Amino acid sequence: MDYIKAFIVGGIICVVGQILMDRTKLTPGHILVIFVTSGVILTAIGIYEPIVNYGGSGATVPLPGFGYSLANGVEKAVKEDGIIGVFTGGIQATAGGVAAAIVFGYIMALLFTPKTKS
Repeated sequence: MDYIKAFIVGGIICVVGQILMDRTKLTPGHILVIFVTSGVILTAIGIYEPIVNYGGSGATVPLPGFGYSLANGVEKAVKEDGIIGVFTGGIQATAGGVAAAIVFGYIMALLFTPKTKS
């Protein structure tokens, strides 16, 4: 059942992104920023946590999940380090994912021939 819940939640997030791309003139970069920012805002006001509890990785893997991780990292760091945690918490919480994306992206660029879109 967990897989179905993750599929439903992740699918809804992807459908929202696809609708934004099809119905607006927003670029993928704009949508990326909107999704990450919405993850932070929804976490801050307490809405995203129940979504994560229901959908699991269907809510944490897409872009709003990155915002969720940022917000949780900041919240934890502020409790531990005070105001300096606002600046350090998000980076500490997401450093592993960012590093993995860079390393695996580099490996894929070495293995395959990257081409620019024309």
